[in-house]
This record gives sequence, C-alpha cells and structure tokens, in this order.
Amino acid sequence: MSNIVAWTLSALGVFHIPFGIIKFKTAFAEAVSAGFVDQFRAHEVRRTALWFTILGLLFMLAGHAAIHAVAVGDLALLKIVGIYVLITSIICVIAVPKSGFWATLLVSPLLIAAGYGLLP
Repeated sequence: MSNIVAWTLSALGVFHIPFGIIKFKTAFAEAVSAGFVDQFRAHEVRRTALWFTILGLLFMLAGHAAIHAVAVGDLALLKIVGIYVLITSIICVIAVPKSGFWATLLVSPLLIAAGYGLLP
C-alpha cells in the first residue's frame, strides 16, 4: 500500500505536465514565438502556465523521494515528504479551492501514515 501511495504522488506529477502543456498551449506557444526568455513575467496567463506545469516536476520529485523511501524502508523520509505535501496542499486548497490540490490533500495523510508504519 505504501508503494502505491508513493507512486500515486509521482503519477500526479507525470500527468500534471502534459495536462499543463495542453491546457496552456496558447500561452506556451506565444512565449516560444516571442523568444521564450523572460516571456513569463509580464503575462499572467503565461506565469500560470509555467507554474502549473513546473509543479508537475516538483510532484514527481516528491513522489520519487517517497518511492525511494519505501524501497529502502526510510520511514522518516516518507513522513517528511508527506508533511511537506500536506502543508502545501492545505495552503493551496485554502487559496484556490477549485484546484487539483484536493488530490494531494488525500494522498499526503496516507504518506504520513506510511511514514509512521501504519500502512503495509
């Protein structure tokens, strides 16, 4: 179960990237056609596109750390990953209730529980 939860966090990141690219394809296309460098600061939609898509990499990083923690039995690392994801999720669900952070809000307590050895 712990392994499934860790992989779920990584999978959320993997799916976040293509979803962001598809959802914000116009914003990315405009940034690329304008030269890409420094094309996100002054355009709110482009900034949103960049942060949304880059967040996928951060979820993948957290997921891979959790996968590694499960593989080597490092419960402390698993707990830490879960706590960071929980804090991020709580802040983001409060700030943007209509967001996908509800998914990580569900996954993070399971990571924490696994970090305490409560999940197989």
